[in-house]
Amino acid sequence: MSRHPQTGPLLLVNASHPLPISKTPDLVCADPRWPEVQLDRQAAGQLRACIRAVKGENAIVPVSGWRSLDQQQAIWDDTIRQEGEAFTRQYVALPGCSEHQTGLAIDLGLAAETIDFIRPNFPYSGVCGAFRKLAACYGFILRYPAGKESITGIAHEPWHFRYVGTPHARFMTDQCLVLEEYVELLRRKHSKQPLLVPAGSRIYRIRSCRELFREDLDAALAGRCQISSDNCGGYIVTDWR
Repeated sequence: MSRHPQTGPLLLVNASHPLPISKTPDLVCADPRWPEVQLDRQAAGQLRACIRAVKGENAIVPVSGWRSLDQQQAIWDDTIRQEGEAFTRQYVALPGCSEHQTGLAIDLGLAAETIDFIRPNFPYSGVCGAFRKLAACYGFILRYPAGKESITGIAHEPWHFRYVGTPHARFMTDQCLVLEEYVELLRRKHSKQPLLVPAGSRIYRIRSCRELFREDLDAALAGRCQISSDNCGGYIVTDWR
């Protein structure tokens, strides 16, 4: 058995599970026109591909991507001053507990002369609706849907998308699961018997574990599987061997 770094696209980050690492992820611009909005490299590539697929290059604007701890603290403090504590706790994650600090989360807005940084307009119709329908195919989920507030601890945010990877995004979207529920499902039911998820030409075998076998680490190094910490004391192994 062995341990693995606390990283990966399935990190659960919320008020009960603070970000476990301080290392800055491998970041690139989500869109060269907005160089200040950065994402994890793989997430950024998939986001651009999804926006191109719906011909949304001139309509969909990346509003907020990776944030440092200091930036998240400043947003928290500013929103508290301007909107009050109740509003802030609904729409802004606690510093150290924000998905934006992973580089895997992106807030999107419909292009307009003025865009609200905290609550950008990203409707369910038009090009934004088309993006929603394809998002899972490119590895993104709507992280804070309506009806799941008691689980996520965050109000419905139609603009906030999280990269988790294609097989996971497809399964979560099909089953109407948020990341908290998905991690718990894997831990409860798929530690011994993997979850099988078809995506494209592959069938992915997904399992949860507390410790990793040497064969898992070797397969990950060889590019035959992916290991992600779940930030709940275990790992999620996604195997396509």
